[in-house]
Amino acid sequence: MRPGPLNLITDVAGVRVGNACDARLRSGVTVVTAERPFVAAVHVMGGAPGTRETDLLAPDRLVQQVDALVLSGGSAFGLDTCSGVMQGLRAAGRGFAVGPVRVPIVPGAILFDLLNGGDKDWVENPYPALGQAALRAAGSAFALGTAGAGFGALTGVLKGGLGSASCVLPSGITVGALVAVNALGSATVGETGQFWAAPFEEGAEFGGLGPAPFAALPAPQPQKQMGEATTLAVVATDAALTKAQAQRMAVAAHDGMARALVPSHTPLDGDLVFALSTGARQMADPLLDGFQIGHAAATCLARAIARAIYLARPLPGDLQPCWQAVFGPPTSA
Repeated sequence: MRPGPLNLITDVAGVRVGNACDARLRSGVTVVTAERPFVAAVHVMGGAPGTRETDLLAPDRLVQQVDALVLSGGSAFGLDTCSGVMQGLRAAGRGFAVGPVRVPIVPGAILFDLLNGGDKDWVENPYPALGQAALRAAGSAFALGTAGAGFGALTGVLKGGLGSASCVLPSGITVGALVAVNALGSATVGETGQFWAAPFEEGAEFGGLGPAPFAALPAPQPQKQMGEATTLAVVATDAALTKAQAQRMAVAAHDGMARALVPSHTPLDGDLVFALSTGARQMADPLLDGFQIGHAAATCLARAIARAIYLARPLPGDLQPCWQAVFGPPTSA
């Protein structure tokens, strides 16, 4: 496997990502969409998720494709980001046809960033407008680190952020991952700057520091309270998957989260993974290709998590240091 040309989820042809953020609010949103509706699924492993319209992603539900996926800050207020995205998609003529009416299908999930030092004393919920702005910004290139849904993210130790990575399988199938890391756990090993995800690093995409020497670590202590921690991810492929196959891809991708964040999937996190398939490429060998797609999704997600932390940048008023402030400036994006 090798990274795609951008090493972003948008290396999956047709996938587009848009970010929007508000520095005063210290929060933001990320929208994943595509040139046409796509198959999507979800798998939740955290104990404190916040979601919208995820039930319809089950394989037995009527709607088989969606128009966008939303990752947002703002806790439950951020679920209204989906409304802004729906409004923008409706204006573009997108949505599930019900007679003469089109209803955009926009599942979403949120993370808690209400106690990160930003000004949350708004009169009108800002998230619908941020959703529209992110949709308008959607393209193949987008910022990582302190950006989008990861703009105000925190972890147990360092600032969180937005990360992405991709790979191309020997079959030509492309897999990519996108993640907003606001975890209770840590992406780095002990007090070092080395990443749990180091064995999966491609080149020096998060510093090329290699694995930390193994040492027994003390039992972790929660750094956040219930509902304050969540890692939200999207994994994507151009392989033609059914909703059930996409759900298995999401399940496999959680392995990558566990490899990159210690601990993960706790009762205090809302960890979840969306999976999407553009359906552009038929699988020549469904058994082998499906097996490799799941492994690639996990590997890309582990790498994306490390990149999110590695590329976070310092801002005035930060409550936590970013990786580069503690361990040195990034040497590679």
